[in-house]
Amino acid sequence: MHAAPSVSYPVGRSAFAAALLALLTAAGLAAVLAFTLQSTVFGWRQAVAWAAFAVAGLLAAAAWLRSARGVLHWDGLAWQWEEAGAAASGEPEIALDLQPRLLLRWRSEGGAVRWLWLERESAPSHWDALRRAVYSRANAPIPAFPQEGKERPAGQPPAAEP
Repeated sequence: MHAAPSVSYPVGRSAFAAALLALLTAAGLAAVLAFTLQSTVFGWRQAVAWAAFAVAGLLAAAAWLRSARGVLHWDGLAWQWEEAGAAASGEPEIALDLQPRLLLRWRSEGGAVRWLWLERESAPSHWDALRRAVYSRANAPIPAFPQEGKERPAGQPPAAEP
């Protein structure tokens, strides 16, 4: 099996993530509004609910505005994230695959975690190569199995015999 070909893919603010946040914000608004309207008196509980809704909405909007923008590189051997002229090595983990969109958790070698929304529309001609690279495990070490007559690691059952 061959390793996935090298690819560079642009990452920017996701329109899908913005729409998802807008949908969740609308659902939160409906919930807080229903909670407020079912009560005969506007009290401290309703005020706390509205404040929590406002804070959550502002935090979601701020997170989307600060979302990562850069380029994700795969050179056939290692991953690299480049943002604002700075590059960091690391490893992407698939958190959500919606076919034309991927949500990746980027874990840099320093341990920092960054969430990346990748969308097919950003670079349609490179999308398939990116997906092959993300799903490629060609460089993962293959576990060695003990040979007959050698000791097995603890907890490993013996192989079935025909």
